[in-house]
Amino acid sequence: MSTRKFTTTDGFVVVDLDDAPISFGVVRSAPKVLVDGARWLARSTSYQFAAFGVRASGASGAVNAAADAKAEAIAAAVAELSGDAWSTVHLTAGRGISAADVSALRESDPRPADWFDRRDASLVAGLLAAAERATGGLAGTTVAVEQFDAATGALVAALDGAGATVVEIDESLGADAVLHTDAAVLFIGSKVGLLGDHLVSHVRARCIVPTGPMPVTTKALAGLGRAGVVVLPDFVTTAGPLASWPGEGPDRDPAALVADRLASVLDHPKGPLVGACEEAEAFLASWTTVPFGRPIA
Repeated sequence: MSTRKFTTTDGFVVVDLDDAPISFGVVRSAPKVLVDGARWLARSTSYQFAAFGVRASGASGAVNAAADAKAEAIAAAVAELSGDAWSTVHLTAGRGISAADVSALRESDPRPADWFDRRDASLVAGLLAAAERATGGLAGTTVAVEQFDAATGALVAALDGAGATVVEIDESLGADAVLHTDAAVLFIGSKVGLLGDHLVSHVRARCIVPTGPMPVTTKALAGLGRAGVVVLPDFVTTAGPLASWPGEGPDRDPAALVADRLASVLDHPKGPLVGACEEAEAFLASWTTVPFGRPIA
């Protein structure tokens, strides 16, 4: 893993697997983006690629800037990222940055335009398929969805269409209200480590479907396992967009892609998240050194 700093603004890019031929990830902006957090986001993306047999590394960029200086700082970072020195690193907009802010990076990105157009729909299709495969079907099942972006809004509509009952979240319970909701399935993913071990006793769900990277901590994973709660691997549930990945042959169905991969680890004796990590590591070992540290918060 390496961290390269921008030379024209305060920021950096983390590349997880230094010997990978190409790297992908997001770039975020805030007054201070922590390097450790960026490293874990890059690691999660690496495991997603590995879980589906793609030889690529995760990457994660950051632009540190106050609100009144953000536009100029992002423009400087984009100008650098557009240069030849960054030709194997491809980043899309993350938190604090709009797609328009980084539109210039699309010119050198190997992903086709329709990949960006279909990304959210493919993500939702994969999330829905993951939940259906894990539960045996969502018709009549109560679910709760943490709302934090446009894709999760589309997910609610898709769940309703699948016959699930979307339970309203009691926002008076605070930022982690979704974890207290009386629903069989929780869709969570707004931030890394959202569900810590101190919150395990509040969880009433029997299945957790991550909608973003690493929402469950290591200690919470152990506690949930003892309580019989299934935690699906986030780098599999969110992999729908890989269905139209460049260089991977004809477009695949995102729902089938996620469901088929998930099926191979659902009954793993250590749980599907650890099982998916082991499968990803087996692929990584076939072409690079397996990095130290699994993508679990």
